[in-house]
Amino acid sequence: MKLLQRYILGELIRVFLLLVVILTVMLVFVGLFREGTERGLGPMQILQITPYVVPSMLPFTIPATLLLSVCVVYGRISGDLEVIAAKAAGISAMQLLMPAFLLGGSLAISSFGLLNYAIPWGVSNIERIVTQALEEIFFDVLATQHYFSNPNEGYTITVRDVKNRTLLDATIRYRRNNQQYTIRAEAARIRFDLDEKQVLIHLQNVSGGGAGSEFSGEMKHSELRFPLELDLGKAASRNLTMDTLQREIRQAEIDQKRLIAEQNIETTMLLFTGDFQLLASPEPTPLERQVKRIVNEERKARSEIHNRFSMSASCWFFTFLGGPFAMLQARRQFITSFILCFLPILLVFYPTMFLMINLCKTGTLQPWWAMWVPNLIVGTAGYVVLRKVVQH
Repeated sequence: MKLLQRYILGELIRVFLLLVVILTVMLVFVGLFREGTERGLGPMQILQITPYVVPSMLPFTIPATLLLSVCVVYGRISGDLEVIAAKAAGISAMQLLMPAFLLGGSLAISSFGLLNYAIPWGVSNIERIVTQALEEIFFDVLATQHYFSNPNEGYTITVRDVKNRTLLDATIRYRRNNQQYTIRAEAARIRFDLDEKQVLIHLQNVSGGGAGSEFSGEMKHSELRFPLELDLGKAASRNLTMDTLQREIRQAEIDQKRLIAEQNIETTMLLFTGDFQLLASPEPTPLERQVKRIVNEERKARSEIHNRFSMSASCWFFTFLGGPFAMLQARRQFITSFILCFLPILLVFYPTMFLMINLCKTGTLQPWWAMWVPNLIVGTAGYVVLRKVVQH
């Protein structure tokens, strides 16, 4: 790399690092406030999830921060007539822009790594901390009130005391299949299984509670499982790695073939039995609902894969537009150039991106090309501006 290009690249990196730290810190506070409010976390838990919120913010701060850095550096060197001096020395505008394109390409690869690995890693650790916080709240309630109730899942726990996370003289009442059960145990150990989204209760010296008990007589050991009441459910597509998404797509294809075969068999049986009223019913059958759900999950996974490539590449496309535009706006303040460049991106790029995502998830468009439409719009605008910079 020539001396002038190294100088420009050094300026870009310095400005970018400063701005990305400032913007990320600001957004991290917003993210922490949102997580703390939604999940009911205390100050200690908020401090624990701070390192895991940062990777979630970087893929969204990097493109805008890079665009601002490009506007700052190229707006300054153009305003100081360094671009004109370089052209007079026989150096083209493309050579001056190469450091920005190189930095944009490098950050595009980094953003893809963050989207594919860092965000799933951060989300899984946040869920682990939230689960630990839920455990602490659970045992604190039992230790102080000797009673815990979960009306959503239909179970209550009454204890005499709690020592070392062991429930003493525990009575558990729960409902299954519209029937109420009651069991008692001398001791019980509770574990929260985040992977299976379950609360595991290991009972010792279990005794049945008469006619309303699921157990008959006495048992030395037993175990109960209840759904974990966390707003986790099935992990969102954006929080899964690329390998996991591809496995889900392959599994969805297998499930679709199986369910369609079962649906064909069911339709044939209805034809043989002459149940034409059920066959012509406008209401979807359970199999049809399952097929629809699996198809929607497959579309979401495919859209997420192509969206990651598109979002990562937006770093380079923002640079492709921002660098030449800042050169044309040489006499303006860099913040003015940034606003004039970023405002159309804000009004066109992001709405188009969200529109393409929704259309791909509904199956209206194919994600392999639709997710690149926003970048193509920015790239077309950048090509028009770059031609003016190169010609004049």
